[in-house]
Amino acid sequence: MRKNLILGLAFGSALAIGSFAVAAQGAPGPGGPGGWGHHGGPGGRHGMMELGKLNLSDTQKASIKQVMKSSFEQNRSRFQALRQQRQAFEAMKPTDPGYQSAASALAQAEGAATTARVQQMADVRAQVYNLLTPAQQSQLATMKAQRQARMQQWKEFKAQHPVGSEAPDGP
Repeated sequence: MRKNLILGLAFGSALAIGSFAVAAQGAPGPGGPGGWGHHGGPGGRHGMMELGKLNLSDTQKASIKQVMKSSFEQNRSRFQALRQQRQAFEAMKPTDPGYQSAASALAQAEGAATTARVQQMADVRAQVYNLLTPAQQSQLATMKAQRQARMQQWKEFKAQHPVGSEAPDGP
């Protein structure tokens, strides 16, 4: 029981810290105030969660916001088209004519979208990174290394403290 409590507290703390970091990012973006939604940006998938800790100038913040907004706008129609294709497929019955070809077309579209998304995220990261000063770039690298070390420690902790049926609930 103690293990479950400790793991719960650790997980809750990690969520609270992560939420605070995202909320501290600043200006609202397409994903809502303080964040950019799941399509990337500060606190998103672009791996730039630490930007809020870099003491960015107002000019840097505005430039980063513009990069994110531009990226989001460029891909909006592609995401909408993929969503519509997904919904059309979901509405089909497996016995409908063309079901297998629709599945194949959706799989190809999903694959192309994944490729484009990874390339877009790399482009956005590069643009944002180039807006940082050399000192901020160094600080960002240090924070990334620290985050990776924490993740490794967490994995080791989880391996040493299994949860579930294999972990006895003792005092």
